[in-house]
Amino acid sequence: MVQSSRRPVGLKLAVDRILIGDCLSELKKLPDGSIDLVFADPPYNLQLDGDLLRPNNTVVDGVHQDWDKFLSFADYDRFTRLWLTECRRVLKPNGALWLIGSYHNVFRLGVALQDLGFWVLNDVIWRKTNPMPNFRGRRFTNAHETLIWASRSPASRYTFNYESMKALNDDLQMRSDWLLPICGGAERLKDADGRKAHPTQKPEALLHRVLLATTHAGDVVLDPFFGTGTTGAAARRLGRHYIGIERDPTYGRHAAERIAAVAPLPASAIDLGLGKRGEPRVAFGTLVELGIMAAGSRLFDERKRLTAEVRADGTLAHGELTGSIHKLGATLQGRPACNGWTFWHFERLGNLAPIDELRTQARKQLALAAE
Repeated sequence: MVQSSRRPVGLKLAVDRILIGDCLSELKKLPDGSIDLVFADPPYNLQLDGDLLRPNNTVVDGVHQDWDKFLSFADYDRFTRLWLTECRRVLKPNGALWLIGSYHNVFRLGVALQDLGFWVLNDVIWRKTNPMPNFRGRRFTNAHETLIWASRSPASRYTFNYESMKALNDDLQMRSDWLLPICGGAERLKDADGRKAHPTQKPEALLHRVLLATTHAGDVVLDPFFGTGTTGAAARRLGRHYIGIERDPTYGRHAAERIAAVAPLPASAIDLGLGKRGEPRVAFGTLVELGIMAAGSRLFDERKRLTAEVRADGTLAHGELTGSIHKLGATLQGRPACNGWTFWHFERLGNLAPIDELRTQARKQLALAAE
């Protein structure tokens, strides 16, 4: 849905829409603390002083629109700080932001981010499998762009779907260099004359990874430089909500048509769960309080060479030694640390099982009590 926003104060945030208007004025209409994630692809400020020609003297279809032109670096920096300030205002306390840029602007963006209180988490290098060549032969081929991922503040408990990223990378930790092609083929939007609808359209694969990594289904994603709607298309497909801001009605129309054609994935395909890192914390003492693990029970190591008694306060005792499941496990092994959840086992039907299995039971019991 494309619309010009005129938001009365206090109106509930409306999502899945494109706001046509100036970035700064439209951002000011959004309520404080209403956005889970911002993805921003701001103007590059390329500072081009003429047409870029191929060796055969044909003109490269590059970025020459007015929206990429600024009077000076100071003018660009002022604009950057204004829209980043608004983005930080509308982010929830645990929200985060992604920026993407080239060598022309990404370093200036990074300084502004840190000056305004954002906390940089990673810089990610998007390595392009099919970059545009360097036609003049005077520099290296510019084969990458840089993304900056930052939380709203150092205290933010930002979203990171570690297990999903690891699965996406064949069970290896996802690295900070991503090899993906630039937008092309059927994905590249064209105008009525067959020309690129937007000169810097990003590939949906890039936004797929960003949203899969740092949002949950149902989260609200804001893109203040919406262009032809790559963020909105990826959000709709993955069951996220979006708000796009775009000052050019033609771009906005292309975006709306594109997003309307996207078929959302079924809930079963996007319900990825939180993973162990995102699950509510359960202390071993909670298992004792809930009666899942009775005080006086015996725990063992995997080979049943060591044993400990569960005490009423959730600590363990081995002779005169006492401590938490982690501390006592480490002491008995002579090691500096121990994951007590996997080290200690309980006896069930004649077999040993790690006490970690009991945490799932505790979480279910606590969730039912909270309903």
